[in-house]
Amino acid sequence: MRERTYLDWNATAPLRDEARTAMIAAMDLVGNPSSVHSEGRAAVSLVEKARAQVAEAIGAQGADIVFVSGATEAAALALNGRGIVGSAIEHDAVRAWIKEDLAVSPDGQVNVPEPDRATLQLANSETGIVQALPKGLAVSDLTQGFGKMPFAFDWSGIDMGLISAHKIGGPKGIGALVLRRGLDVEAQIRGGGQEMGRRSGTENIIGIAGFGGAAAAVTQDFDSGRWEEVAQFRNILEKALDPDGNTTILVGKGVTRLPNTTCLVTPGWKGETQVMQMDLSGFAISAGSACSSGKVKSSSVLRAMGFSEADAGCAIRISIGPTTTKDQVMAFAEAWLAARGRFLARSA
Repeated sequence: MRERTYLDWNATAPLRDEARTAMIAAMDLVGNPSSVHSEGRAAVSLVEKARAQVAEAIGAQGADIVFVSGATEAAALALNGRGIVGSAIEHDAVRAWIKEDLAVSPDGQVNVPEPDRATLQLANSETGIVQALPKGLAVSDLTQGFGKMPFAFDWSGIDMGLISAHKIGGPKGIGALVLRRGLDVEAQIRGGGQEMGRRSGTENIIGIAGFGGAAAAVTQDFDSGRWEEVAQFRNILEKALDPDGNTTILVGKGVTRLPNTTCLVTPGWKGETQVMQMDLSGFAISAGSACSSGKVKSSSVLRAMGFSEADAGCAIRISIGPTTTKDQVMAFAEAWLAARGRFLARSA
């Protein structure tokens, strides 16, 4: 059997060596960050180093980084009880707290008439479509765009951002709420007053250290031009897959997308069937957001863009990353085209 190829980076990125090294080192720290003795000061120093690394990677040196368990908790902390409006293309972690009053255009764009009471994601996890965030936006889910495209929170004019470590090669179970300095949120987890009183509980210093290590590596990726190469491989893949707009539709064609994401709809060919066929061929891809995969329902994102429920259920997502090679994307294209050929022959 051929070596497996991982093409589902938008679901979670493989753990970076830099994150693993930082986490192993953190395991040797015995102190509680809230303690004032030397061991406690060593632990808090590690937390603050990681906070600075994350702030630099997201361009938020002038903002507050509040460590939480992930972007889902960050969404709850930012949105609970605020009467924020948004659209159906948002991640379920955001949709759980908003009124879906904002319309979505066929090319996946969202107009926000009143930014100060709205949320809008930076980039969509399923389609890769990037939004132009308006100044004064109350909240933005930055999770998918973070680490894949240049972005500076301090210059964006938004109030709050949601990010997660495992999307950039850090560990699962750690994320952050990015707050414009001077703003505050009401703590939902109360107790010892950690994280500037916004999120109580002893800090997950191993996860935080891994987050910091991954964030530092992200900065290096941008400096080295690694994501430009990722975009080249994504474009090579899409050309090889040859979506013709009839047999297979490339979602988001012609609009700005993340450099690593391809979303395809082949009417009549169920996305979950394609995922299983590619899995058997040694390739890990997705039929949509990882948090909703396994549920028998079509993509709410594609339905909001005007796709029928049937066609929305025929979508797949291929998402690559900095360690993906040209040979891997071409091998996937060959396997997928062969499977599509068999599907079309059966459907003729």
